[in-house]
Amino acid sequence: MLSAVTDDLDEAAGVREVKSAARTVELLELLAARRNRPARLRELSEALGVPRSSLHALLRTLVRYGWVRVDSSGSLYGIGIRALLAGTSYLDTDPFLPLVLPFLEELREKVDETFHFGRLDGSDVVYLATRESSQYLRPYSRIGRRLPAYSTALGKSLLAERAPDRLAAHLPPVMEPLTPHTITSRPALDDELERIRKRGYAIDEQENSMGLRCYAVALAYQDPPVDAISVSIPLARLTTQRELEVVDLIRKMRDRIARVVNPLGLGGY
Repeated sequence: MLSAVTDDLDEAAGVREVKSAARTVELLELLAARRNRPARLRELSEALGVPRSSLHALLRTLVRYGWVRVDSSGSLYGIGIRALLAGTSYLDTDPFLPLVLPFLEELREKVDETFHFGRLDGSDVVYLATRESSQYLRPYSRIGRRLPAYSTALGKSLLAERAPDRLAAHLPPVMEPLTPHTITSRPALDDELERIRKRGYAIDEQENSMGLRCYAVALAYQDPPVDAISVSIPLARLTTQRELEVVDLIRKMRDRIARVVNPLGLGGY
């Protein structure tokens, strides 16, 4: 998915999309989104609306260069190791990540819960860093994973920073439910974003993962903010006192991060 910023710049400059490049990106993103579920040529062809013959040639080229891998039968395709190298390069060169990581470490050490650092990308939030609680370990890493912004505390904290007439660029045509608690209507989301603006932080009430409540705040070193931090707590051990404690911590940490990042002048990066 191309970012709204890139689309606006291209439109203003009169730049036409290169179809072969766009198709390659769409294919790689589709394979990445499938995680550990390799796909057959037919599935990919139907999902992208591309003739099998054209897609097969593209796949073979990407396999040759390591961006796509194929199983021994030659029929199942998955994301390749070159995608990992590109992803780690992004993390290695991001100017904000090394500044925020020590604060995530400090938060986790103080309350031993799971903390995330995420970035708004189109209609999704991408997880750039996670510090896991010793009390709750996920069977997989969230780093590099995408979730719809409307379904996460991270995403909603960032959506709330945008004017209502600018939200369309960050919402999909249809808001699909990830759990029975996911907000899936625009009026309900607008009401929730208004509550977030008044409250000063976002809440994800089991909206993308059952049994978890998350709290998030946007990091205001860019205008509008594109990064946020959050904390996830299993409902089984969440108390009113714990909620007040972690919300106070992430709000104070948001202010401390701003005091470190803002003087560096990285906001326009």
